[in-house]
Amino acid sequence: MARTVQCVKLKKEAEGLAVPPLPGPKGQWVYDNVSQEAWSEWQAHQTRLINEKHLNLLDPDTRKYLTGQMDKYFAGEEFDKAEGHVE
Repeated sequence: MARTVQCVKLKKEAEGLAVPPLPGPKGQWVYDNVSQEAWSEWQAHQTRLINEKHLNLLDPDTRKYLTGQMDKYFAGEEFDKAEGHVE
């Protein structure tokens, strides 16, 4: 049986991730609180941000920006959207 979590984004119990997607405490928090479905949605959104804003993932400021956006995304706060993308 698949592992389930009470997903903070979907506001329901859903299938959890198989492993923490990030190292450290942040990855453990995502593993414990975010469903596979919500994580996949975040990854798609993050990819749109990277592509549209031409972000360089080697830049520490970019990684800090994306982590901040991820925190806002899962907290239900306002987060940056890719211009021209309609959800």
